Amino acid sequence: MRHLTTFFFSRLLGCDIFDARENILGSISDVWVQAAPHNEEEAARPKIAGIIIKTGGEKRHVQFTELQIVKFGTKYKVQCQSLHDVQPELFSDGMLLKANILDKQIVDITGRKLVRVNDIRMVAISNGAYAIAVDVGMEGLLRRIGIEKSVKFIVKLFRGRVSSKYILWDDIEAVDFSNLNIKLSKTQSRLHTLHPSDVADIIEELGKSSKTTVFSSLDLEKAADVLEELEDHEQVHIIENLSVEKAADVLEKMPANEAADIIDRLEDRRAEALLEEMEKETSDEVRELLEYPNTEIGSIMSTDVLSFNQHSAVKDVLMQIRQQKPDMELLYNFFIVDSKERLVATVSLRDLLISEPDTLLKQIMKKKPISVYDEDPLDSLAEIVSKYNLLAVPVIYEDEVLAGMVVVDDILEDLIGKRRTK
Repeated sequence: MRHLTTFFFSRLLGCDIFDARENILGSISDVWVQAAPHNEEEAARPKIAGIIIKTGGEKRHVQFTELQIVKFGTKYKVQCQSLHDVQPELFSDGMLLKANILDKQIVDITGRKLVRVNDIRMVAISNGAYAIAVDVGMEGLLRRIGIEKSVKFIVKLFRGRVSSKYILWDDIEAVDFSNLNIKLSKTQSRLHTLHPSDVADIIEELGKSSKTTVFSSLDLEKAADVLEELEDHEQVHIIENLSVEKAADVLEKMPANEAADIIDRLEDRRAEALLEEMEKETSDEVRELLEYPNTEIGSIMSTDVLSFNQHSAVKDVLMQIRQQKPDMELLYNFFIVDSKERLVATVSLRDLLISEPDTLLKQIMKKKPISVYDEDPLDSLAEIVSKYNLLAVPVIYEDEVLAGMVVVDDILEDLIGKRRTK
């Protein structure tokens, strides 16, 4: 018999727990871990603070004094000085490893993907036992079903190896919120550190009930970016399952054309409720875009543009851009308009950056820019973009007033059938 330093959670399940006099108190059904609230580093490594045991056909929620875990032959032996029963509600302030973590999906922050927990690695030190990592490799699965050693022996004969992979507790986050709204990190959601495309991929792999929960945990800015990256049917699922207030808030953070695309795929009653909930200015922009037939350029144009007067100085324009902090696509081209908002020229970011601060826009702008009308056929865009090698095309109304622009990304998405024209 020897004391264990590291051990696997799955080996504890079903083990008998003894008191100091070697009396069997029951068998372990689950383990409750609790994060230490006063220390952020400890909070990432939950400590065993309670146990659910089976005794006499019933389950008891218990806490203990002086827990010891030792190896006796090929099995684990768990011993404590004493146990005392507690109310099950106490265990809601923490997590149950079997019920909430084992076999659940988690985010591998480093690998930016969804994985399943096959086992949990734990460590026993002088002041208690802690969860330190999750096992998401094949070795953990084989251990669970009791054939690890046999399979490893056979594989070794063929000079192979059974894959093992551990993810430190600090680098994971639970996303299966079916029980107790569990998160493995007490800090701000680590999903926020991933690129929106990666978060979108993770959400698309989740079950229906978890998709909305995980999406709702994102702040509005991140949620809007992630929503843009989701597949069409996933966007609809998310928006339909959020509250009207929350969905409207997210849509307001998106470019009007992107919001219009999503709303156009919703049922009329839901779409109207969202438009009513959104701020009037944004709602009016979206309604205007929804009026365009799917075959016209106006149906995919963005009404978010940066436009200036030709008499503005370069230094003032750059200051305004820094203050607005626009999305990348708005930097493809800047538009020059007259007093009636009619398009007269364009200016590139390169020209702004290499010009002297006091230079006026009229000295560097390019007159007679290539443009399209909002009611022009959508299929005419590809030829224009290809012929003139444009990243963004200004869109104007019949009276030459600037209506918006179409960026090359939206054109490509439309051509491959991802957008509304598919």
